[in-house]
Amino acid sequence: MRKVQLSSPGGLENLNLVNSDRPTPLKDQILIKVSASSLNFHDLLVALGNIPSDDGRVILSDCAGEVVEVGPDVTKWSVGDKIISCCYPHWIDGEPEYRLMSFIGDNEDGYATEYIAISEKSVTAMPNGWSMQEAATLPCAGLTAWHALVERGQLKAGQTVLIQGSGGVSIFALQLAKSMGATVIATSSSEEKMAKLKELGADEVINYKKDIAWGKAVLAKTNGIGVDHVVEVGGGGTFSESVRATKLGGHIALIGVLSGPSVSEIILPRIFMKQITLSGVAMANHQSQLAMVDYLNSSDIRPIISDSFDLADLPAAFQHQIANKHFGKISITIDSQ
Repeated sequence: MRKVQLSSPGGLENLNLVNSDRPTPLKDQILIKVSASSLNFHDLLVALGNIPSDDGRVILSDCAGEVVEVGPDVTKWSVGDKIISCCYPHWIDGEPEYRLMSFIGDNEDGYATEYIAISEKSVTAMPNGWSMQEAATLPCAGLTAWHALVERGQLKAGQTVLIQGSGGVSIFALQLAKSMGATVIATSSSEEKMAKLKELGADEVINYKKDIAWGKAVLAKTNGIGVDHVVEVGGGGTFSESVRATKLGGHIALIGVLSGPSVSEIILPRIFMKQITLSGVAMANHQSQLAMVDYLNSSDIRPIISDSFDLADLPAAFQHQIANKHFGKISITIDSQ
């Protein structure tokens, strides 16, 4: 079988397509024939060495595939079942604990492989009627948006949500917010992407390159009140304006650091004076994924996939991601049959 290994962390040139034997599932494991994965910023950080991993690590954290073999103690799944992965294979429910936070694609081998044997508890069903490519966008980006807005943010109809850019998490957040009756304001530096965001349902769009103090622009579009929720993917370079854009008693979900990890201490008084709630969100547990899939089964949401690459072209896919040419998700085809 084919798989992509990171010979050593520190650069895309260290990604190698290799052949190996198909694994045999243990008693409580299922063997998955992996059909598709998708790229996340986390995967890029692993490949570049910004997130530590062992030499020879099989990367990628998303998976959609089919069960092709089950161990003798498996009770939840049968051959032929269609599944999606859970980013935290050991965090089933409850609050996070360090012993449960091992992450697929850096702490453990990931899904850049044609077959993988994994615990039957480490996957869920995929949404009804979704393609493998669509379903593979959910475990990281989809679940992060769900947990940020629905579970941590307790999003309600009539509230206002601010999203940043047009990556996977932001697009899912836009779709979820609109499906739940919220107003969405989106920021982008691309006029072309701003038009696409409007087509997807964004009520207002702001070009953050033209409006450097875009937090003030958000206030202007909300009659000086601000937004109820910010899906903060930028980090240090955007956080100050996110705080400015948030209403009194609002919520900021801290998800990414695309513009850097450092935040000015000047911002801190604004946070407590505005009574803002901050939530750190990095995916969620198995039960949250089940709730998300259940919601998606009753909605008309479908992921936006702008580009698709074969497993063998994974370095090129990462280069496309680095160039910020995508809109929504980048799909990785692993088995097209």
